[in-house]
Amino acid sequence: MTRASADESTTIELRYEDGTIRIDGLENTSVSPSSIRTSVPDLEADPRTDGWRVPAGRYADLRAALLTTAAAVDDRVLDLESVSDLRSAYELRDYQATALEAWLETDRWADSPALESVERAPAGVLELPTGSGKTVIALKAIERLSVPTLVVVPTIDLLEQWERELEREFGNPIGRFGGGEQRLEPITVSTYDSAYLKADSVGDRFGCVVFDEVHHLGGEGYREIARLLAVPARLGLTATFERPDGAHEVVEEIVGPLVHRIDVDELAGDHLANYDVKRLAVSLTPEEREEYERNQKIFTDYLAKSGIDMRSGSDYQELVKRSGNDPEARKALLARQRARELMLGSENKLEALTDILDDHRGERTIVFTAHNDLAYDVSERFLIPTITHQTGAAERREILERFREGTYTRIATSNVLDEGVDVPDANVAIVLSGSGSEREFTQRLGRILRPTADGGRALLYEVVSQETGEERVADRRR
Repeated sequence: MTRASADESTTIELRYEDGTIRIDGLENTSVSPSSIRTSVPDLEADPRTDGWRVPAGRYADLRAALLTTAAAVDDRVLDLESVSDLRSAYELRDYQATALEAWLETDRWADSPALESVERAPAGVLELPTGSGKTVIALKAIERLSVPTLVVVPTIDLLEQWERELEREFGNPIGRFGGGEQRLEPITVSTYDSAYLKADSVGDRFGCVVFDEVHHLGGEGYREIARLLAVPARLGLTATFERPDGAHEVVEEIVGPLVHRIDVDELAGDHLANYDVKRLAVSLTPEEREEYERNQKIFTDYLAKSGIDMRSGSDYQELVKRSGNDPEARKALLARQRARELMLGSENKLEALTDILDDHRGERTIVFTAHNDLAYDVSERFLIPTITHQTGAAERREILERFREGTYTRIATSNVLDEGVDVPDANVAIVLSGSGSEREFTQRLGRILRPTADGGRALLYEVVSQETGEERVADRRR
């Protein structure tokens, strides 16, 4: 990966070192650091080496900037093994092909004909609905680039699904970071947690990285993964890109911008099932209403007195912090929790669930809740198997397999099936309780959008307690 020039007697050397790119020889050329900083603002002098250094995540931008100059560049950053000719048997649908081409067109090295290598540096995020085949697009992206690739996923379930899919498609040994294994191969899949620990030691070993559920990369620790990897080609996949905390802006900086988006309604009826959403409003019982109002008053009275307005997560954290040594704050926090329990798990919600399940006997149905307690209540009352964070991996697999084969037609869950798990096809979803997150709502809807053989419509129910804070929560997620 060397570009030589007769105009320069000194060569700029690029090397990977522990999550950074070391730059030597720059000071002996006509290339000024200020001109590079236009494209690579992270460029800093390194007094230890009398050279310069940038975070490894800036490698593609740095190389693109240097290729616009007359400088000779000896690029030794990447240490890539050759991979056999990769071929995926999947055929892309039109909308999938359009999304892939939109990503490939972002190639930052496309206008550099002097490059001797065939590596490419497209970078960006694709937002497509759950069930639309984001994994298939990623497999074809890996095929098109045919370079060592790291796939990063949020859960062990997804780790195992990707490992199986990569082995089936490409027939090569697949490396794995996570679940007790640390095995490096040209094609490797890793959890975010393991990638965080391994990134600086393998940051020069891949030419492409795929971040599945890329919104996780906005987290304070995980974002370091992208900054430590020198990987030039970066693909982010998600069903819901924007985060209410604005962390998607960080993802744009370290992975690339949102380059293509497809809304659920664009695919419904053709590639995804048509769907309807029904909101059912239920009342609290007189006893629940009295207790709800009493606890709400305790909570709001404390907020008025303390000056906390609960407009952000930091306000809630402030309340939790105060509850450690302020009895009134603790009383207010407990009152808030009790009020939420009443509105999210009211008796009439369970009565409404009875009617819905009766109306959809024999149909594959998923009941979503916000908390474990309500999921277990549903399980006990309706004899429905339940999956929560406390469910062991073997039991979870057994429940999902029986749901897939039809032994079970109903399952309940608290958040864990929102993403990161290959859930068998269902056509009815019931949201008994949830957060105000648009992402969570979209993911739950996506669980019932795979087309059925009979072409039937999918149906999502929202069951909301009237005249409570849940009405605002439901409006916010929509």
